[in-house]
Amino acid sequence: MLKKFIGDREFYRRTLAVTIPIIAQNGITQFVNLLDNIMVGQVGTQAMTGVAIVNQLFYVFNLCIFGAVSGAGIFGAQFFGRSDHDGLRYVFRFKLIIAGIICAIGISSFLAFDDALISLFLRGEGSAEDIAAALGYGKEYLAIMCIGLVPFAAVQVYSGTLRETGQTVVPMKAGIAAVLTNLIGNYILIFGKFGAPALGAAGAAIATVASRFVEFGVIAVWTHRHKDINKFIAGAYKSLYIPGDLCRRIIVKGTPILANEALWSAGMSVLTQCYSVRGFEVVSAINISSTISNLFAIVTMALGSSISIIVGQALGTGDMERARDTDNKLIAFSLVCSSACAVLMVFASPFIAGAYNVTDGVKTLATDFLIIASINMPMRSFCNSCYFTLRSGGKTLITFLFDSVSIWTLSVPLAYCLAHFTSMDIVMLYLCCNLIDLVKCAIGYVMVKRGKWLHNLVAAEA
Repeated sequence: MLKKFIGDREFYRRTLAVTIPIIAQNGITQFVNLLDNIMVGQVGTQAMTGVAIVNQLFYVFNLCIFGAVSGAGIFGAQFFGRSDHDGLRYVFRFKLIIAGIICAIGISSFLAFDDALISLFLRGEGSAEDIAAALGYGKEYLAIMCIGLVPFAAVQVYSGTLRETGQTVVPMKAGIAAVLTNLIGNYILIFGKFGAPALGAAGAAIATVASRFVEFGVIAVWTHRHKDINKFIAGAYKSLYIPGDLCRRIIVKGTPILANEALWSAGMSVLTQCYSVRGFEVVSAINISSTISNLFAIVTMALGSSISIIVGQALGTGDMERARDTDNKLIAFSLVCSSACAVLMVFASPFIAGAYNVTDGVKTLATDFLIIASINMPMRSFCNSCYFTLRSGGKTLITFLFDSVSIWTLSVPLAYCLAHFTSMDIVMLYLCCNLIDLVKCAIGYVMVKRGKWLHNLVAAEA
């Protein structure tokens, strides 16, 4: 029985070869995000709240880009699995076009409705001065950060395609260069070191934008200089041609993923807005908790990406038995790793939350939220693994129902009702909303076990 869930040494060697560079990149990114968060927090609770709100808005944009690129990436992984470089080139072009469209919509929306969007999260208890200060910091931060949305989207297109071909080290190196740029820039520009002006939240935004241009430069230069390895990039910009049938199939399969990421991230933002009615400090505490829990969840997220790559490549070869066996072992591995990370987070949470220059109330709330997040981490891992399993076989409509419909029909209504129609303590409210993932785990288990996701999407392209 255990052999069904435990692989041999070669299995874990191959899995870690794909996963470790993703973990390293995401880990460094999340660690620097934590340091960034702490440094902005030194400016004050208002600055951190304003920045946290804007980052919540950008979270929706980021996941829209991720969803669009990932939807096409299902085909990319399977094309590479059967060595079809022309097919992968068409997928790359599709990603560029859809990412450009999302950037145009996102930037124009953020700049046109900045005041209204940020104010949605400033309706809880708090003084008028604090709310006005947070709004000012947020608008300043948003205006600068919009400059970095285009290179961010381009990085997702390039790095996603490289990962589909098994090239995970280069995106990791580009990410390392970016986070080092961001970290150094934050230190100099937030606090005014080495003769630079102390710009506070605006300095954090400038450093982040600079880091995104650095990351894109590293990954784009390497990709174009190694056309012998990255055969898809040869002639990729000679035209925007994509075969009509392939374009239609990517749209059919990819649209549910894009819609899912947009609706899911919007749902998470609505949840944060519901929590915020419990007070001004809750937004800051949620921000601290999310930043720290994301750091500890990097293994879970990296293994999810590995499932989409490794299982997707197996499906592309038509070996359904190997795909199912690999998936079982990857899900089990992810559960074990996430449980270990959850234990570590419980012990570390009070010390990390204490590093912020915020009120004692915010620190206490953040620690309580982190303990709840650690309880939820194994459930989050299993749901994440089920999601990427279903997606690897092109079952994107099912993943849409699994992810977005659940948050909008279960989590959001529950949070809204508890926040607006009860006097429930915010910690208990947060716990109740997190335990909804138990329902998703049950649904995900049934969907994966049935095996209807075992599907070779590119066989018809031969």
